[in-house]
Amino acid sequence: MTDAHDQVFTHRYIVHYPDHEPRKGDPTYRDFNAYRRRTKATAQCNIGEHRDDFSECDLLNPLELHHAHIEFALTNNLDLKWLAVDYPGVDDPKKVGEWVNSAVNLLWLCRAHHRGPGGVHVASASDYEASKYIRGLISAVEKK
Repeated sequence: MTDAHDQVFTHRYIVHYPDHEPRKGDPTYRDFNAYRRRTKATAQCNIGEHRDDFSECDLLNPLELHHAHIEFALTNNLDLKWLAVDYPGVDDPKKVGEWVNSAVNLLWLCRAHHRGPGGVHVASASDYEASKYIRGLISAVEKK
């Protein structure tokens, strides 16, 4: 039996973002804002909602919208054939931006589950997924 233990992970890699307009200048940003306005009043952190337990959510700060499958900045470099396999009908380069900023690609997260140590933008995909089911799985590394 391996005893319970803590392990520090460091991930370091380069993401190659294509050229893209600033988000606020993109015409589909209106879709993102419309979704935000329409859902903000009843929004809950997706992780807390999934668990029916918000005890690990950051309830002191406003919720944040997360692009769940494709980040906005990656829109111009998508292989639409690959995307359409999982999302049929999303293969028109003139309409993919609308999809990126639509409800199917957006979810509400608290700051902890979005950008915190165990957040979707920080933890590995497997650790983030496991954190949905294991209380206190990920915490910040204490600075010495």
